[in-house]
Amino acid sequence: MHASQIGRPRAFDAEAALEKAMTVFWAQGYEGASLTDLTEAMGISRKSLYAAYGNKEDLFRKALRRYAEGPGAYVAEALREPTAREVAAAFLAGAARSGTMPGLPAGCMGVQGALAAGGTGRTARDILAEWRAHGQTLLRDRFRQAVQTGDLPGSSDPEKIARYVMTIANGIAVQAAGGAACEDLQQVADAALRNWPPA
Repeated sequence: MHASQIGRPRAFDAEAALEKAMTVFWAQGYEGASLTDLTEAMGISRKSLYAAYGNKEDLFRKALRRYAEGPGAYVAEALREPTAREVAAAFLAGAARSGTMPGLPAGCMGVQGALAAGGTGRTARDILAEWRAHGQTLLRDRFRQAVQTGDLPGSSDPEKIARYVMTIANGIAVQAAGGAACEDLQQVADAALRNWPPA
């Protein structure tokens, strides 16, 4: 190795490559995304992939984090809404919007990534189940806060309300992956919130 090569920066944009990996995992799921698919999309060799991101599971975790900060950022934004109903409305609208963005895969990476996972996809399924459970916990905690401030009735069950909102959002993601339009999915979200809070 020449002295000029020591400490030389990587010859690729790590963030842009991670974005490409996110798209591959989102479109093909963990199991469906081969290392060849990933390296070709990212424009790097397997050696560079391992050096920069670790193994496939490590890359998947990083891609999921990238999804949460990018297309999935609506979750954090929704949690900042001033009322529980507005939290739920923003969460469901975000699910409809992010699942139907032009130029990106349809649906939700957190739902699509583990569908039809076989034995080798069990790790990804577990990672995504944990990720979705964390989102539901964030919603539950926010709805619990709404009960404490009187925004939701004292008899409300924050856990059930969070599960309700998350289940509708996951259904929206599946419908988006099947080709449903954002406007149609928004109508589903609106219908789900007509009787708020859910009993």
